[in-house]
Parts: sequence; structure tokens; C-alpha cells
Amino acid sequence: MMTGRHGNNYDAAAFNYVYVEAIKQKLMGNGGEALKYLEQCIKINSESDAAYYQMAQIVLSNGDIKNGKKYAVRALSIDKENIWYLMMLAGMYYKERNLDSAIIYYEKAVKNNPDKENLKLALGNLYSENSNFEKAKIIFDSFDKKYGVNESSTLSAIKSLMSAKKYDEALVKVQLLLKEYPDELLYNGLLAEIYRGNGQNEKAQEVYDQILGKTLDNPQTQLSLCDFLITEKRYDELFLLLNTVILNNKVTREDKISLLARLIELPEIIKDKGNELIIGIMVLEANYKEDDIIPLLRPELMIRQSKLIDASLRLEEIIKTKPENYYAWEKLLLVYLQLGDYIKLMIKGEECATRFNISFLAKVLYANGALENGKYSIALEELKKAEILAGDNKDSIIQVLTMRADVYYRMKNYTKAFEIFEEAIKSNSEELTVLNNYAYYLAEQNMKLKEAEEMAKKVIEKEKGNTTYLDTYAWVLYKRGKLNEADKIMEAIINSGEKPDAEWYEHYGFILKKQKKCVKAIENWSIAIKIDSTKTNLIKEIENCGR
Repeated sequence: MMTGRHGNNYDAAAFNYVYVEAIKQKLMGNGGEALKYLEQCIKINSESDAAYYQMAQIVLSNGDIKNGKKYAVRALSIDKENIWYLMMLAGMYYKERNLDSAIIYYEKAVKNNPDKENLKLALGNLYSENSNFEKAKIIFDSFDKKYGVNESSTLSAIKSLMSAKKYDEALVKVQLLLKEYPDELLYNGLLAEIYRGNGQNEKAQEVYDQILGKTLDNPQTQLSLCDFLITEKRYDELFLLLNTVILNNKVTREDKISLLARLIELPEIIKDKGNELIIGIMVLEANYKEDDIIPLLRPELMIRQSKLIDASLRLEEIIKTKPENYYAWEKLLLVYLQLGDYIKLMIKGEECATRFNISFLAKVLYANGALENGKYSIALEELKKAEILAGDNKDSIIQVLTMRADVYYRMKNYTKAFEIFEEAIKSNSEELTVLNNYAYYLAEQNMKLKEAEEMAKKVIEKEKGNTTYLDTYAWVLYKRGKLNEADKIMEAIINSGEKPDAEWYEHYGFILKKQKKCVKAIENWSIAIKIDSTKTNLIKEIENCGR
């Protein structure tokens, strides 16, 4: 086991025991516990680079780049040539798009490990990405000199030359590749791109025509070309080919679905080619009229376009035509949930849960609709059925327990609600939704506030950027009287760029009021009312603030 370099005087047996326990906790997914043991390791041996490295890995997995960098730098200061430490730091800087710093660490790694050619090639690509084209060229040329024309360094060299707008040199190299691999779509595509970069659009079109001509009868070539056009973001050419692929009987149904599903996931396609994509999907629907999955592609695209009402109408059409299509029912209920249309969720949820009476999700969604409509006995009854269907699935059982606790909380049976939360935590003390909801409800009732803060803090340490969890933490801090901390968190949430939530502004208003900042509190409450007109309770708060 690697425990790193050691100081001269420390208890090795004690260190090894604690280090092993730290690794055990890390492997079990208990990052917080692992960090505690690793901190003990540092106390025993302050020169353990491996302990710092493990700490860096743990905090990075939680998105904490700042501390990850700190621990990695400390590890590297102890073992200055360790390739793993160098690569970790290079990776962090690359993620931050600090290419200059990433390059520094790659250069050190290459210098220390001259036999690792993959590092050298990666450095060449980094140089190119950072517009250090001459340095990139030196590396790529050294590979070409050693191995001749190849699909690794030569390809990188071509892309680097194209980025540097040295199209003539790029043309020479791509022609060498095409001499070896004349039918490779990627290289033909690069040839066309080079011609376009040189202003030789007619030649570029000739290459595209040749590529398209080869695809007429070959389904695999068609799909490969689609993949190339997607990768290269050549969407105009892609949509010229799309209907040909959709109508090709030699292309399997599964491949057609996979292709369209991939396009639906691309934001730039949705933004610029949404209407053309809908037409392609409708062409596919017309050719597979009895299919249960293909009709779901169009509403899925509408969901991605934030056209939730249109998606719900289309899904309603599907289940009216084919009521046995469970997948359409499931997606429809989820859209109602996303829309916050709890009346339809309850009505259609009841029909779905009855029609598909062994569906766990149908029961849970019906219960959710009933809960939001104040039909607590129905919600509890459906959750009882869902629990039976959950069987031994721990995640499903936790979901049922969390919802059941919510029902009892809404019924103002706080004792019962909190008993169920405790039961859920015993079942899985790492379940974030349970910890978050329990902490929030405790804060609302001004109960066990210290425990609530510990739970809420544990949640945000696991998922730092989640605004829902951060809002809970801020609210608990407010209840604990830690107003400055709560203020900073709420300000960060509101400036996160996410879609505004009335709860944020309501909570922030109360925090500001407690700080005797009535003008700002009123501003935030006014925004909350504007977002959610049902928050009439805030009108009185606005009237009374500062009196």
C-alpha cells in the first residue's frame, strides 16, 4: 500500500492503522469520515504526501477544487516528481480553463517521464489548444518522424495546423492519411474542412458529395457519417442526410431511435434545428405507427425546448390513441409534476395507477398529486401500496418513507413525521433528500436546530451547488441566529443564474428583516409575490416591516 514519503520521527504503526481506516471509509463512500482519519494521519506524519493526495481526491469528488488544489500542491511539494500529483493539478487547472498552468504541470510530467509518449502527445494537444502552435508542431513532427504517418499524432498535427490556419501544410498531411485510409470519413471530412478554410468551397462540396454518394446503400456508412457530422457540428449537412437515414429500411429501428435521441440531447440542435428535428421525428413516427417508444421522442424534444404544455398535450393524444402505452403515461405524469399541475397529476395518476397496478412509480406519482391537493388519506393509501411494490429495493423504500413523512408533516402530525424521518435515516444515513427535508422541517418547527444544522451541512458538503439544499442550510442557519452566514448563502443562491424561486426571496426577506434591513427585505418579498402570487402572507410582512 502506498502511504507516501515519511518524516523521520513518527509512529509508523499508528499511521498505517489510521491510513488503512481512511482508505476503507473512502472506498465505502464515507468521504467525510475518511477526511477525519486522513487529518489524523497528517498529525502523526505531516510529510505524508499520500495522505494529502487522498484528501485532494475526496474533496475534488465533492466539487471543491479550491481545497483539492491546496492538498495536491502540498502532496507535490513533498514528492516533486510524482506523476499522479502532477496530473491531478494539471487536470484541475484544465477544468478551470487555465491552460497556461495546466501546461506547466504537463511539461514537468513529460520532463520527469520522457518514456511516457502519451503524456508528450497530450502536451502537444494542450499547446495547440492554447495557440502555442510552434511548440505543438515540434512534438507532433517528432512523432511523425519516429512512427511515420499514423492515426494519432498525424491527426493531432492536422487539427493543430488547421487551428493555426496553415491549411496548405494541413492538406499535405491529410492527403498522406487518406493515401493509407481512403475511406475513413473523419479524414475525408477534414479534407473538406481544409478546402473550406482555404476558400475552396467547390472542392469542399465535391468531397461532401463523394462522402454522401458512398452512403446511399450502406446503413453503417450513413450512421458513421451522421456521427462525424455531429462531432464536427456540421448540422446543415447532417439534416440533409437525416431523412435518408430515417427512411432507410436497412438501418435498424434501434439505431434510428439512438440517433434521434442523441440529437435531442444537444442544446445547439434544439436551439437552431428544433423544427427540422420535429419533422424528422414525425417521419419516423409515420413509419412505425404501432411503436410504443418512437412516439415519445417528440414530447421529449418539447420538454427539452421547455414547451411542457405542448409535451403534455402530445402525450395526452398518445394515451388516448393507445391507452396501453405505459411509457407515455409515465412521461405524462412526470410532465404534470414538472409543471406543478397537481390536479391533473392526481386525476391521471389515479387512472394510471389503476390501469398499471403493479407500477411503483405510478403509485408514487398519484400519491404526490394527492398530497399536493390535500388528499392525505389517499396519499397514505397509495404509499402503502407503493411500499409493497418496492419489495427489498432500499432506494424505493426510502422514497416512500420520505413522502410519508411529508404527508404527516402536512397533516401537522409532527411527531409521526419526525419518527418516520428517523426511521429513514436509520435505513440510509447518507440519503440527501431525507436529510435535507428533515433538517428543513425541524427548522420550521424550531426543534433540534443543532442537529438540523449538522444534517443540512452534511448535505451541502456532498452536493455543493444544489440551490435547494443551500436554501435549506441558509434557513437553518437563520433559525440558529447565524445571520451573516445565512445572508451570504442566500445571496449566492440568488446570483446562481438558475430560474428564480419564490422561496428564495421569501427566506432572504426574513433573514434581512432579522438584520433590521427592512428596505431590502421588502424588495425580496415583493419579488417572491411577483413570482408566486399565492404568497399573500408576505403582504402583511411588508406592511409591518420596520414598524
